[in-house]
Amino acid sequence: MSKKYGTFSGDLLTAVGEATGFFTWPLEFSESWRYKQLKNYKRKKIYDGLYNLKAQGLVKEISKNGKRFIELTQKGQMETLFLKAHTNNPVLNKWDGKWRLAIFDIPEDAKDKREKLRRLLKERGFTKLQASVFISPRPLERAAIDYLKHSGLINYIRFARIDEMDDDKDLRKKFKLV
Repeated sequence: MSKKYGTFSGDLLTAVGEATGFFTWPLEFSESWRYKQLKNYKRKKIYDGLYNLKAQGLVKEISKNGKRFIELTQKGQMETLFLKAHTNNPVLNKWDGKWRLAIFDIPEDAKDKREKLRRLLKERGFTKLQASVFISPRPLERAAIDYLKHSGLINYIRFARIDEMDDDKDLRKKFKLV
């Protein structure tokens, strides 16, 4: 879970996102307990959490057919995708002998996105090879790729599968592949 939002806020953000972007407001009892992520939280904590998410610009209140709902904002959708990419476990299958290289060049005005990308790659098992080059023996999962596409970061990053490398003994040792 993202350290930026904490477990509860991350769970709440994910629950709103899994409700296809809408959460009835005020919460009906059945709605507030519908998602297993929230079953251990009290109603007041959920309301306070939604208030905080709204203050951060991650959710907004809307009206439809005379009913009020909570909806993810675009920023909230991006954070939800990032949380999903963050929480999935790396693929732990047998190494196929190929290295995965991530090469990126993100403009300085998007420094926060660059830091998020670096954090995501490290959490997914990539290690820094050079300043904007990361390497891993395993591919990136679908949730992480979806985040990169929706965030627009995919425009600044290239992935390559390397069949052969001149001297990868240090990398094999680092990834415990020897």
